Amino acid sequence: MHQSTFLFFYKEGFPISEEKIEYMIAKQLRARGIQDESVLDAFRKVPRDKFVRPEDDNYAYSDSPLPIGHGQTISQPFIVALMTEALELQGSEKVMEIGTGSGYQTAILAELARQVYSVEKVPELAETAEKKLKKMGYDNVFIKVGDGTKGWEEKSPYDAIIVTAASPQIPPSLWEQLAPEGRMVIPVGDRFFQTLLQLKKTDQGKMVKNSLGDCRFVPLLGEEGWDF
Repeated sequence: MHQSTFLFFYKEGFPISEEKIEYMIAKQLRARGIQDESVLDAFRKVPRDKFVRPEDDNYAYSDSPLPIGHGQTISQPFIVALMTEALELQGSEKVMEIGTGSGYQTAILAELARQVYSVEKVPELAETAEKKLKKMGYDNVFIKVGDGTKGWEEKSPYDAIIVTAASPQIPPSLWEQLAPEGRMVIPVGDRFFQTLLQLKKTDQGKMVKNSLGDCRFVPLLGEEGWDF
């Protein structure tokens, strides 16, 4: 599909999600270095338009975050893909997600992992996402309302942890709940600009950091994050 054709469809609204998804994958993900085919396939299976507000439907596959209410956003597709790829999922993992939001990232993870435990601080978002994900057939997702900075200790340890809000530090509780040889992806910085980090825990419990670049997320509120 040529660029001019895409712009026409973008203004008028694509006729079907499949064309929008394939364009997004080609131009926003693969072109920027996302190479994991299992991650790209997960994006094909999860229509982003099902997770945005009705008034934002024409922008569902745009290269930007979108508001979902309660001061929260659905992340830019590339950021979702980058964070997901950095988890290095093989299919057998138990994953914890901090910040369920609309449930889009949750659904992507559910396509790639054995189980997904997601913690959301806003009850309305958690309820809406849970209903939507169940309706879509995701029976390997479990959601609870709570302080995401404290994780979900009773279900730990986790093979991978993804944090979809910005923290001033790496929350000790989340690091503790990460299994040896596990991976965590988290944005760390101030309330305005952060660095997206991939953290790996060695067999001895040591931390290996890898920067994935600059980013900007909503703040992670909680006991081990930002104050309310």
